[in-house]
Amino acid sequence: MRHDFSPGRLLAGLVLMVTAVVYFGDAGGAWDTPWFVVIPLVCGGLGLAGAVGTVTHSLRTRRRDSV
Repeated sequence: MRHDFSPGRLLAGLVLMVTAVVYFGDAGGAWDTPWFVVIPLVCGGLGLAGAVGTVTHSLRTRRRDSV
């Protein structure tokens, strides 16, 4: 069974992986990350992913209704 491509989920996954890399770099001593950097990164990324998911859903719904 094929699944539809979900760009919102892809974006959410990428944002959370970048957040993990930031934390691992800080924990490994590669750089020093202030604690408050991650909050806008995660919130902004998840908000953007939600917006992309909403737009994708509305476009797919409109396409199905017109066919």
